[in-house]
Amino acid sequence: MDKVNTHKLFHCTFSLSYHFVFVTKYRRACLSAAMLERLRHWLTELVAGYGEVLEFNGEADHVHLLLALNPKVAPSVMANTLKTVTSRLLRRDFAEQLRPIYAKPVLWSRSYFVASAGGAPLSVIKRYIEQQYRPE
Repeated sequence: MDKVNTHKLFHCTFSLSYHFVFVTKYRRACLSAAMLERLRHWLTELVAGYGEVLEFNGEADHVHLLLALNPKVAPSVMANTLKTVTSRLLRRDFAEQLRPIYAKPVLWSRSYFVASAGGAPLSVIKRYIEQQYRPE
């Protein structure tokens, strides 16, 4: 069984992992291997103050991120921040490759996917809570 990796803040102990998926606008296949490698570097730097990148991979039209974040970070805020900053940086550094694909200054779709990841299945947690001793 895997050991749960916990972290601490001032008054809490936590283990929060999220699976994010960012898709390119119109699902266009525009991400190259060089872009994905640069993206991995930037994402690692951006997330450093709030948690860590546990895993990263992608294809030509989308990327997957597995992030461990602290509880002060809202997943929606993190997703929008990462998409905004990485879009700007990728469009700046890979303008020649992206300009023919996107006439306007866009890269990511407005939508994203996020799911909590890791930990015990809900059925196990539910059973654990049901079995707690309840004073009479």
